[in-house]
Amino acid sequence: MSQEIAVVGGPEFTTGFKLAGVRRNEIVQETDKSQKLDAVVEEVLKDEKVGIVVMHQEDLAYLSRGVRKLVEESVEPTVVTLGSIESSGLREQIKRAIGIDLMSD
Repeated sequence: MSQEIAVVGGPEFTTGFKLAGVRRNEIVQETDKSQKLDAVVEEVLKDEKVGIVVMHQEDLAYLSRGVRKLVEESVEPTVVTLGSIESSGLREQIKRAIGIDLMSD
């Protein structure tokens, strides 16, 4: 069974993914992130059809400690955060998801 990509974030972040053909877009308005982002992320993480969740790095600040821990430890679906120069965690996320470091020498 193939799994889908889900994008979670504000309308500006999700628009490019929509144009690229990603069908699962969970849009949370900037003004609602403090109240709604936790619930949306938890719902997406529980969906067995989702294999990869894409979020903006800065949105992690809106998550409660418990949901942030779920995001950081999630293997399936794998959560990929984009947007910050400081977010070099993609290598670690891939390593955690597949069990090997593809970028090692």
